[in-house]
Amino acid sequence: MVRAFASLVLLAALPAFAHAAPPRQVFIAGDSTASPYGPERAPREGWGQQLQGFLAEDAYVVRNHAQSGRSSRSFIAEGWFDGMAKDIRKGDVLLIQFGHNDEKIEDPTRYNEPQRAFPEWLMRYVALAREKGATPILVTPVARRKFDRGQLLDTHGLYAQAVRDLAQREQLGLIDLTALSMDWLRAAGDEASKAYFMHVPAQDQQDDTHFQQRGAVMVACLVVAGWKQIDPSLASHVTRDTDCGAPATALADRKAQPNPSLVVHDRDIATPQPGPHGGAGATTAYPFFRDAPALGFEFRKRVLHKGAGIGLHQHHKDEIYYVLSGRGVYELDGTVQPVQAGDAMLTRPDSTHAIRQDGDEDLVLLIMYAKKPQ
Repeated sequence: MVRAFASLVLLAALPAFAHAAPPRQVFIAGDSTASPYGPERAPREGWGQQLQGFLAEDAYVVRNHAQSGRSSRSFIAEGWFDGMAKDIRKGDVLLIQFGHNDEKIEDPTRYNEPQRAFPEWLMRYVALAREKGATPILVTPVARRKFDRGQLLDTHGLYAQAVRDLAQREQLGLIDLTALSMDWLRAAGDEASKAYFMHVPAQDQQDDTHFQQRGAVMVACLVVAGWKQIDPSLASHVTRDTDCGAPATALADRKAQPNPSLVVHDRDIATPQPGPHGGAGATTAYPFFRDAPALGFEFRKRVLHKGAGIGLHQHHKDEIYYVLSGRGVYELDGTVQPVQAGDAMLTRPDSTHAIRQDGDEDLVLLIMYAKKPQ
């Protein structure tokens, strides 16, 4: 009887599993900035290759149909559109990003003038999605890394604007990837942004259009961040943070900041000291950012040389020690335990502690605690 009841329970549960909704498909129609590349093209990647890494696979499955060198016209003329169209179904999403190759006036098989022909070809993709019951989302072309005397140039101009105008006219979701990526590149700057693109000396490449992996991940992040603005419900299916890039105001904000960001080198601030709090031996302190204004915490490195220690003392504040290298003996509230690289110690107010170097190697600590109120 028990076995029969269990069988009935299982049978009753089966329909729920059998009718579980399949993941929504996310189709990408686009060019070489989004398309996939095999390992023989490493380190080159399109942003579409990294999109799945931001989305829960039980909710969304990425189908990257982007093709290198295609415009909105040639993607259709060469049959890539039809190959994609047969798999789109109700509830799916179609991301549409063209423009790079539509601009190639020297090639009539790809060129589309921006005011009329380009949006007309884009409407073919929009019509397909609507016909299938899918959601079309227009994506302006990702920016090229083109600086002139420190100023980032807008190389997409009328083409990006044509996508914006079409989205407004047709009441379509729009990811303004041109604007998002230009803001990111301006904030990164000319030199630093090279690392995201195919500037690969070993391959004799200086390509300001296509991405290395870190660039593909960044642009995929910008796409998802823009998508979340269109559809806030997407956030519950995004598996990693998307606070990437920078706002358009980033450079002005940086100039207006009264307390600038800093980089210091420990070799410039090394301070020999005896063991603190009555500790034995010789130490070297590295008081990082000691004079930085409006900083609410102390952060320092301390090296306990052979035989050195920090003497026993009672705490009035929270303090964290992290062992970078070496070995030591940590005394906490009357207990003793060995510590080594990778160990972290938290001392709370009213506890007592001490630490001493052990073995032949210097004990190197990172120390952090809140500053006293001024």
